[in-house]
Amino acid sequence: MRAVVTRVAHASVSIDGAVKGRIGLGFLILLGVTHGDTEAEAVKLADKICGLRIFEDENGKMNLGLDAVDGELLIVSQFTLYGNCKRGRRPDFLAAARPDVAVPLYEKFISLCREKGLNVATGEFGADMKVDSLNDGPLTLILDTETL
Repeated sequence: MRAVVTRVAHASVSIDGAVKGRIGLGFLILLGVTHGDTEAEAVKLADKICGLRIFEDENGKMNLGLDAVDGELLIVSQFTLYGNCKRGRRPDFLAAARPDVAVPLYEKFISLCREKGLNVATGEFGADMKVDSLNDGPLTLILDTETL
């Protein structure tokens, strides 16, 4: 699994002009699933992301986690994180898991984050979504379970 995590002041996702999910301070997470991913990767990634301490404390040091700032999550499926641009100018997405594998793992990741007591908003798997966010920092991290 692969995630792009952006610290945001607020973020939302809309489908057909209607807001599907909205958060205040927290993380916008773009989540991709590849072949061979299992619930073990979902657990590993959820634990890592939900435990990140990337909010500033009173001394300006990144030392606070989501729990300390009442942070929220907006999780959006993003198969294009597994795009391959090695040949030609049009990426292929062969490394992205098919929906029969990706949807259950996406939903498992969401439930794991909710089990940690976090407010979680989502997009809709496979939908054409418009994501709006105000990056805070900006601070963006790329996490891949192959390297965690």
